[in-house]
Amino acid sequence: MKVLRFALIILLAAACAPLRPTTRFNPTATRAELPHEEAPHPKNSLEWWYLTGHLTDQATGEQFGIEYVFFHFNLKDGKRDYQLVNVALTDPKGQQFRYDYKLGRLPRLLTDSLPLRLRDGKGGEVWKFDGQEGAYHLQAALSGKANAGYALDLSTTPARAVVLHSGTGYENYGNGISAGYYSYPRLATTGTLVVGGKTHQVTGELWYDRQWNCTSIVSKNVGWDWLSIQLDQPREEFMLNTLRNSATNQGLNNGTFSSATGKDIHLTGPDFQLTPLTYWTSPKSKKKYPAKWRVQVPGQGYDLTVEPLVPNQELALRFFHTFTMYYWEGMCRVTGTHNGQPVTGKAYVEITNR
Repeated sequence: MKVLRFALIILLAAACAPLRPTTRFNPTATRAELPHEEAPHPKNSLEWWYLTGHLTDQATGEQFGIEYVFFHFNLKDGKRDYQLVNVALTDPKGQQFRYDYKLGRLPRLLTDSLPLRLRDGKGGEVWKFDGQEGAYHLQAALSGKANAGYALDLSTTPARAVVLHSGTGYENYGNGISAGYYSYPRLATTGTLVVGGKTHQVTGELWYDRQWNCTSIVSKNVGWDWLSIQLDQPREEFMLNTLRNSATNQGLNNGTFSSATGKDIHLTGPDFQLTPLTYWTSPKSKKKYPAKWRVQVPGQGYDLTVEPLVPNQELALRFFHTFTMYYWEGMCRVTGTHNGQPVTGKAYVEITNR
């Protein structure tokens, strides 16, 4: 889901009362049409292009995590485009987590064109996201004195076919609401990371999410727990998310299991269970986040434990000098069993509105 990764429209509406999201420019379809859906949806109320994953220095074996995302959104009149870019790097060996972001109005409306050529910048650094259909080039350097010596320059190619979530590329979030959603669960990735001023030649497999038409899901009472899981052997993948409504105490499960045979199976309701086992409390926000999960998917024979490699992977995004949004997203290890046999893997987890 990566459903409303930042609840961005809520933040804007809270900070600037006259701003209201709109969905009238992009009515929801019944099936995603590729590659067209990868292009910007002009005047869209909220959409994003999102990459997360684990990368390894082939010389030293050191592991690193990245998050890199471009958000595009438009406010009530369809005439003003805005963009939020976020980049984060995790260093488990050094127990470091660094991130940077920028929110601003675009000089002109995005156009419905491919390949993607998304741009932003901060502090003299240029942030880039180019390409289409799993073949991308990413480039960014974190700005500011505290983040000096952190950067990425990566290229990707698909290592697994695209997955249309729910089978159609439109995921159901209840009450007749749906949003476009597809993923590339494995993008073979090469390039460089600069971490603490040291350059690493890295390889690995990133996870890519593309989602659009998301504004209708926004509510101040809604939060979610989202996991992407890449298993080592068998080479299978899960996207799992639970949408939580604090006002009604209701939850909604959605997910996809991608088998080693290439079959994608939609998961919902009792098909899987996410159970927090321990918690971590942020010293900054005082928020309490799950710090270890039990992930049970009985129909596919999986009983997994997902655990962060760095406890503090909390982001604090400050908007308009009056509002700070906190959420947790980071790299995790996976252990457990598949049909009773040991398995390992990698994961990224996002937790919002806890």
